[in-house]
Amino acid sequence: MSSPPASGHDAFADGAGSDPYLVLQLPATASTDDLRTAFRRLSKEVHPDTTTLPAAEAQEAFRQLRQAYALLSDPERRRAFDAHRRAVAASPWVGGGRPVSGRPVTLVSSRPEPVRRALSGGEWFALVLLAVALVLSLVLGLGVAWARGAELVRQPSWWGELRQEFQAPEAESLEPASPATARATGPIPSSLPSSVPQP
Repeated sequence: MSSPPASGHDAFADGAGSDPYLVLQLPATASTDDLRTAFRRLSKEVHPDTTTLPAAEAQEAFRQLRQAYALLSDPERRRAFDAHRRAVAASPWVGGGRPVSGRPVTLVSSRPEPVRRALSGGEWFALVLLAVALVLSLVLGLGVAWARGAELVRQPSWWGELRQEFQAPEAESLEPASPATARATGPIPSSLPSSVPQP
């Protein structure tokens, strides 16, 4: 196994991004605590907000660092990577970490993996505090309105006008027709006259 580079910047500059152990500057026997310590130390060195590297280079270095830590901090993925690494090193058909086909093996995903975690105690406290504030403000608003004598349930101003418009035609249609109106319109024939041709 090769020795890790001397500086954190060199590990990213010489293309060590393909091997997470080289990115984190650790041997393959490193413990979980060693991984965490190396990640924190190197993230301070290459984080885009705290480094002297150019912005694009710092972002790429920090992305590689996060991916390497994500791979090695997951025990199952680390075991699979270590098994693949041993198989590649022992294979006479593979040279330089490349399979026979000539395409590089991608072991670190380019997409960040979503992190699902439980809410912390502070986050739960903030949610409960927000709910209590919402309920208290609702009770306070209703209490003030009731103390002032305001109606708690009030119909909108346009409701009365709309109701009157719909009730007026109904009242007219329910009134019996006056004799003058009946004479003006004439009686309604009960059947068609016999002079109308039938089809």
